[in-house]
Amino acid sequence: MEDDERLVAISAIEHWSFCRRQCGLIHLEGLWTENVLTAEGRRLHEQVDLPGLEQRPGLKKARALALRSDRLALVGKADMVVFFAEPGYPPPGRPFPVEYKRSMRNNFRHAELQLCAQALCLEEMLHLSIPAGALYFGGSRRRREVPFDARLREETEAVATAITSMMLSGRTPAPEPGPKCDHCSLRALCMPLLPGPGRLAEYLREM
Repeated sequence: MEDDERLVAISAIEHWSFCRRQCGLIHLEGLWTENVLTAEGRRLHEQVDLPGLEQRPGLKKARALALRSDRLALVGKADMVVFFAEPGYPPPGRPFPVEYKRSMRNNFRHAELQLCAQALCLEEMLHLSIPAGALYFGGSRRRREVPFDARLREETEAVATAITSMMLSGRTPAPEPGPKCDHCSLRALCMPLLPGPGRLAEYLREM
C-alpha cells in the first residue's frame, strides 16, 4: 500500500478501546449510523472543527489542527491545541491538546487514549515533548487534565499497533456483547436480530 493508504484516523484509537468490532466496522468496512449520542457529539465538534487561530498574551489557540504520525500510521486533527509561551519551548510554545466530548464528565480510558494519540502525533511533528492535555466536557463545560505518563503512552502505542494489524489483515473482530452495546449506534449492523426459526430459510433467501 502507498504510505497515505496505510494511515488510519486517530478516532480509531477511541473506537478500538471502546469496542474492537466497532472499530473494524467503521474503519475497515466503512459502516456508520448515527444515534442521539453521536449526533450530540457531532454538533459539539462542529463548533471547533473550523480551522482558526486565536492569540492572547502568552498563548495561542489553534482549532482543527491537522495531525499525522507515520510511525503510528495515524492521521486526523485535534479539536484544539493551546500553545503556551514557556522557556525551553520554541515558538509557538508548549503544545497542550484539548479534545471535546459531549458528556457531562467521564473517566473512560478510551478518551484518554485518543487524546494521547494526538499528543504523540504532535511530538513526532514538532520534535518536542508534550507532558499533558485535557478533555473538555460539553455537558458540564468543565475540563479534566490528562498527564501523558509512560503507561498511557505505551497503551496508546499498543492500540495503534493492533489497529494497523487489523487493517492489514482485512478482518473485522468478532462481536463483544455487553452493556456498552446499548449505547452503540452500530448495534443493528453489528448483531442484526434474526427472525424466528420458522422464517430463517426465508430470511437467508432474502439476504
